[in-house]
Amino acid sequence: MDKLVTLEVADGIGTIRLNRPPVNALNDQLSAELGEAAREAAGSDEVRAVIIYGGEKAFAAGADIKDMAEAGYAAMVTRPIALPEAVTLVARIPKPVVAAITGYALGGGLEIALAADFRIAGESARLGQPEILLGIIPGAGGTQRLPRLVGPAKAKDLIFTGRMAKAAEAHAIGLVDQVVPDEAVYAAALDMVKRYAGGPALALRAAKQAIDRGLDVDLDTGMEIERLAFTALFGTEDQRAGMRSFLESGPGKATFTGR
Repeated sequence: MDKLVTLEVADGIGTIRLNRPPVNALNDQLSAELGEAAREAAGSDEVRAVIIYGGEKAFAAGADIKDMAEAGYAAMVTRPIALPEAVTLVARIPKPVVAAITGYALGGGLEIALAADFRIAGESARLGQPEILLGIIPGAGGTQRLPRLVGPAKAKDLIFTGRMAKAAEAHAIGLVDQVVPDEAVYAAALDMVKRYAGGPALALRAAKQAIDRGLDVDLDTGMEIERLAFTALFGTEDQRAGMRSFLESGPGKATFTGR
């Protein structure tokens, strides 16, 4: 059986590629392999930042409806929840993650992109949660991550209507962070993650975890999460290297080892 997801590593950057032509429809195999790739990227010292990319034509156009069209409640409630688990694993990669979006990012495809830290879209990209048009709702985080990103009203509009947002609208509402020509999507994502790949890996991990965990708790608890992460970093080589470099040469000149 051919692999539908691969992890390619070069210069500290791991590219998770979805490869199920023509539009990377999400079946159980692709979902399971995405989860495996996310675990591998999370655990590899060679990977300092991650790009998720569906190729030049499409990011991922949602679930393969043929897999679930005739399923009843009992079948769905007992089947393996491969996609939600995979999306959660993507969200928990303790490194900067960028989704490079070409073509369609719909349904589960958008939910994968929502699990990234940043989203870069091509000018002709279309993004949406069309599940309502099938008589269901998003099932891999769309009702939770989308309103946290763009606010409840805008999320409800997209989810209630099932419509597709063009790249310009997605940028305007904060759903994507950057819009570039279609042919420049991967290169733009690469430029973005290069900013982080040479950074202090443990501090980046701590910052991401503090932000993500803090969003789900009250301010006092979030401040304690931050305090614990902040003080823990004083046990790292990167903290010592960064502060010594600052004192000797000024800001932004430190070389970090990730230890």
